[in-house]
Amino acid sequence: MKTLFLTFLALPLCALHLGAQSAPPFEARKLAMIDAYAHYAGPGDQGYGQIAARLWKHEEPAWCSQKLETLLAAGPSGDMFWMFPVTAIAHLDQGQLTPSARKALRNAWRTYMPYRGDTENHFLLYYTSLYLMSQLWPNEPGDQWYTGKSSAANMEEARQWIESWVKLTTTRGQGEYDSPHYMGVYLLPISYLAQWAKDPAMKKRATMMLDYLIADYAPENLDGLFVGAHARVYEDQLVEKWKGVSSDFGYLWFGVGRPMPFPNNYTLYYLLASGYEPPEILKKIATDRTQPYTHYERKRTRNRWRFNDDLHGPVYKTTYVRKEYAVSSDQGGILQPIQEHSWDITWSVPDPRGVQNTLFFTHPFASVHELQTYFVFGPDSAVEGVARSKKTYDSPDKLLGGSPYEKIFQDQDTLIAIYSIPPGTRFPHINGFFSKDTGEVREDASGWLFLRGGTSTYIAVRPLQPWSWKPIADGGRRLFSPFLNNGVIVQAAAASEYPSLEAFAAAIRKLPLEFQLNPVPTVHFRSLRGKQMDFTWGKDPLDYSKWPLFGGPFLEAGVDSEELILKYKNMRRSLDFKTLTVTDQP
Repeated sequence: MKTLFLTFLALPLCALHLGAQSAPPFEARKLAMIDAYAHYAGPGDQGYGQIAARLWKHEEPAWCSQKLETLLAAGPSGDMFWMFPVTAIAHLDQGQLTPSARKALRNAWRTYMPYRGDTENHFLLYYTSLYLMSQLWPNEPGDQWYTGKSSAANMEEARQWIESWVKLTTTRGQGEYDSPHYMGVYLLPISYLAQWAKDPAMKKRATMMLDYLIADYAPENLDGLFVGAHARVYEDQLVEKWKGVSSDFGYLWFGVGRPMPFPNNYTLYYLLASGYEPPEILKKIATDRTQPYTHYERKRTRNRWRFNDDLHGPVYKTTYVRKEYAVSSDQGGILQPIQEHSWDITWSVPDPRGVQNTLFFTHPFASVHELQTYFVFGPDSAVEGVARSKKTYDSPDKLLGGSPYEKIFQDQDTLIAIYSIPPGTRFPHINGFFSKDTGEVREDASGWLFLRGGTSTYIAVRPLQPWSWKPIADGGRRLFSPFLNNGVIVQAAAASEYPSLEAFAAAIRKLPLEFQLNPVPTVHFRSLRGKQMDFTWGKDPLDYSKWPLFGGPFLEAGVDSEELILKYKNMRRSLDFKTLTVTDQP
């Protein structure tokens, strides 16, 4: 049996030594990831994933049957995270499983009642699995299903939810938007529907949504790294961007960056279903960084159950990308609970593995009000309960999370964040993340900090209040500024634009800057690109009423349009979800 290192890690060596242009073709990357599961011989049990991979390869069906019965006999668990692996196994069976194993699988869908979940990704996993299993076993009465409903009723309920989610996404954007981790939980079920749905309209809708979801990532990646802002991200992925599931997909689709040491199971199941290879126009959008550009998106908040008149609020995103770095942000505020990341600078590095190539600030906010807005559980011990699973949520040192007391204004590679923290707030300070991999940092008498991001990027940071350094356990530093009215200005530039860091610093010192902090923060700054940026707390710096669902040189979509146009030079690909049509202009 081949080992993980022979089947999977051999491929990234091509990219490691020769660059992304020399990565193996898509089909070779796909087969390597599937082989990593099918032929896994390392520690731990790959369980359903290994069964599914071997069924896809039509290998060792007797082992697959025996293993499946053993897992099912131990008792299903995991709710929708159990549903999606066994759904894949059922559709990959194709006569390979024994009657006994198939019977055990069918019986589990009668006796085990999975929880539907409480998030957008949970619902999509749940309803996709229920739809496809009801399709696989049609015309069965309710007593054969854990739901108590017939196959037809299950399919209809699932169809309605899936179609409503597609419409909401293509009119107002995703709720769990642009997540380096959870993007895989959307791609996986949509890949299932594209491959296994028998209804032509559902299959076509899903195939178009694969283009849509991949397009959502393509302009916001830098060497395969998913730059901010993010609805949901885990702290290790926040500071070391390579650790996101997005790294696997970036490498799989476009041969950029580096894959994870072992492919995540979301990528695996995506491949075991449709294994969709993006069209050429998406490959161009994802990899061409010859010219800097600004990309705009509108998303929506997670469901807001209390304290708001609208179920979803708008999220306005700006992302500036060039080959050396990216600057990205939303408008600030609490747009998602717990795991929101509102802005950052990410710089390019030759190999991002183990590297913290990012800089950002945040106000470490935690409150029952935030949790009660987005969750339905009661207020008693809410913060303590969340902190048991999200360890840093209630920490003054945390780097992850949104705040109602932060507002952000970005133009190209200039960003201003201002803070107005009410007296009595539990954590009345801001944190700035300066990683262990931040280059030289100069503390200038002008109040600016000048630093290097790798070898490609110069960054200027101007805190508006006094501050001090505090150590971070991994060797980085946290800039700590304990003032209620506060702010920070960040300006990036390519190292190639200036002969030295000192020359960059001299250019920054000449830029007009005026600010006041009372009664509220107000900043007047002329950016390095010549933009006059005037920003006052409580006043929107931009006209958000005209913000597109997607805008910029590569993607175009209007709010409520149900359409997306992909653009690259003279190439066009139009996705019309109202008529379920795709139009290509080569």
